[in-house]
Amino acid sequence: MDAAALPAAARLRAAPAGAVADRAARWTGRVLLAAGAALVFLPLLLTVFLSVFDEAILAFPPRGYTLAWYGQILGKFAGPIWTSTEIALAASVCALLAGVPAGIGLARYRFRGRGIVSTLLLSPLTVPGVALGLGIYVFAVWVEENTGAPLSGSLPILVAAHVLITTPWVVRLCLAGLANHDRAAEEAAASLGARPWTVIWRVTLPAMRPGIVAGALFAFIISFENLEMTIFLVGPGMNTLPNAVLQYLIYRIDPLVAAVAVVQMALVGAALVALDRFVRLAQVLK
Repeated sequence: MDAAALPAAARLRAAPAGAVADRAARWTGRVLLAAGAALVFLPLLLTVFLSVFDEAILAFPPRGYTLAWYGQILGKFAGPIWTSTEIALAASVCALLAGVPAGIGLARYRFRGRGIVSTLLLSPLTVPGVALGLGIYVFAVWVEENTGAPLSGSLPILVAAHVLITTPWVVRLCLAGLANHDRAAEEAAASLGARPWTVIWRVTLPAMRPGIVAGALFAFIISFENLEMTIFLVGPGMNTLPNAVLQYLIYRIDPLVAAVAVVQMALVGAALVALDRFVRLAQVLK
């Protein structure tokens, strides 16, 4: 074989090897994708399966299947559900009142100490919930001992703690909502004589709407589902749903808890789908 033919022969031998490598890479990606999907969806499917067991104590195989556990949710957990809803709504509103202006300020203005403010607002995301709960509880007891104000185990301190952990999500999502928005519209409105508050109300806030809605939704879910911090702060006669479920599991192990989890997953999933349809949450959560 002459020298001119050698490169061509080498290319012919390399082509099948490259095709094999590409095929192996595609199959590896598919396997990893299937494994990831299994890790996510198998526990969810197992929870749905357990929620219809006709057994007072979880046992496999079950003697039958029933939807009766779903009918017992409100009878067992109506009070904690209402308490969690009240706290989550209050925390979400307060987080929006604090997070939306903070997001606008951090996204649109440059000022001394901006990095420190941003770090302080987002720092609760980096602190474990147990440490936050314990620290807030100790602070509430200290204030109560020195001032006589009944803070420990009270609803205001619980709502304030939930505002602390939900505000960072609102700030981050509001920042994301403004990240892809051109400031030209705001500058044009200001150049035409609109006052700063008018520009914010008529231009900036509509542009932030997906981020605001996403922030409110995430704030509500995080507050409603919080356990590791709330367990330190609930007082006598007050209980949230996650804490009530944990206390229930201490004495009983039946499909009722699985039914509660399935209802929560269905409600959260429906809310995400509905909101994504109207405000395009996918663009904010990129």
